[in-house]
Amino acid sequence: MEFFTNNLAESFFIVGLILLVIEVAVLGFSTFVLFFVGLAAMATGALLFIGALPNNALSAWMCTGVLTLIAAALLWRPLKRMQSSVSTQKAKSDFVGHRFILQDDVSATKSPKHQYSGVEWSLISVEEIEAGTRVEVTEAEVGAFHIKAVAE
Repeated sequence: MEFFTNNLAESFFIVGLILLVIEVAVLGFSTFVLFFVGLAAMATGALLFIGALPNNALSAWMCTGVLTLIAAALLWRPLKRMQSSVSTQKAKSDFVGHRFILQDDVSATKSPKHQYSGVEWSLISVEEIEAGTRVEVTEAEVGAFHIKAVAE
C-alpha cells in the first residue's frame, strides 16, 4: 500500500490502463463502466503527475469519481449509438460459389443430402433441379446449402 501512495500518479494511470484493456480485450466493449472508470483514472493520474491535484489519495479518488460521472454523461449516448449500429448484411460464407453435380433431384419438397467437407448438407432449392445438373451454392446456413442450377 505504501508503494501505491508514494507513486499515486503512476498507480492511477496504470490502474486506468488496466481497466481499459479489460473492458476492450476481455469484455469486448460490451459494458462501458470499466471504460469510464479507466478513462477517469488515467486522467486523474495525469492531473496528479502535472501537479494540478494535491498528491493524496482522497483527492485522487474524488477526482476519479467526478471524472467518471462526467465521462459517462458525455460519452454514454455516442458509445451506445456506436454499439447499436450493427450491419444487417450477412457474412459471406466460404461455401458460397461452390459448384458440384447433383446426385438426386431437388425441389421445394425434396431436400436430399450432399456430402462436402466432412459434413452432410441438406440441399434447398425453390426451383426443381434434376439429378446430374451442375449447381452452385448461393447461401450456406447451418447444415444446409441453398443452391441454383448453373449453365456449363
